[in-house]
Amino acid sequence: MTIKLIAIDLDDTLLDNRQQLSPRTLAVLQQAMRNGVAVTIATGRMFQSALPFAAELGITLPLITYNGALIRQVDNGETIFHRPIEPELAQELADLFRQRNWYLQKYVDDRLYVAELDENARFYADYAKVEAIPLGDSFFRMSEAPTKMLSMGEPTELAAISAELNERYSGRLYLASSKKRYLEMVDARVNKGQALDFLAGRLGISQSEVMAIGDSMNDLDMIQYAGIGVAMGNANPTVRAAADFVTLGNAEDGVAAAVEKFALG
Repeated sequence: MTIKLIAIDLDDTLLDNRQQLSPRTLAVLQQAMRNGVAVTIATGRMFQSALPFAAELGITLPLITYNGALIRQVDNGETIFHRPIEPELAQELADLFRQRNWYLQKYVDDRLYVAELDENARFYADYAKVEAIPLGDSFFRMSEAPTKMLSMGEPTELAAISAELNERYSGRLYLASSKKRYLEMVDARVNKGQALDFLAGRLGISQSEVMAIGDSMNDLDMIQYAGIGVAMGNANPTVRAAADFVTLGNAEDGVAAAVEKFALG
């Protein structure tokens, strides 16, 4: 099987435990691209947060961001796919989160907005290396459709929030988790698998020629979609069970090992 397109998650997959690209991973992916293999990033992160890593790798393909809700060109920032949360639903969520005093942040036009610069907002902004823009009470007025909304908290709290959201908004909202402290919300029709299918079709690449590599539950759809779905050694057990192959961990150049095995031969 010839691999023509590789989609790679960022956190705990492409990046090591210092949030960096290792020299080996960088070299292997650049070799794959020189050999004609198309490489992209598929992440829950914002486009602006993923862009520096794409630049470091020399990626020219559009990036899959916000768990598939936004696909945007690297060179000129052109948006080729965008499916935000409908404003009416976003307003319902904002009202519910405010009533329950649950943490919430939103993303509009690739900018991060928060109600206030509290501990959660500062943590996220520092981790993603983006600016968190505080809006005060106006944060809860959803005048524009957000690409994504995100809550943060302890796993038990997020599990309770997730259960209630699934009960209220089944079929209207897709919930994902890229980190234990994150609960991410996008339109129900959005996931990384759908986005990867869209991009592969745009490039004229068949499903069997696609490899996807990830570690978290928000990577499950693209791992199941791909002709070769690869789970990191540090991946969620459900993700490992669904994968065609389990590689080494993100601190052991697991992406490089998988690419060497399946794309470089």
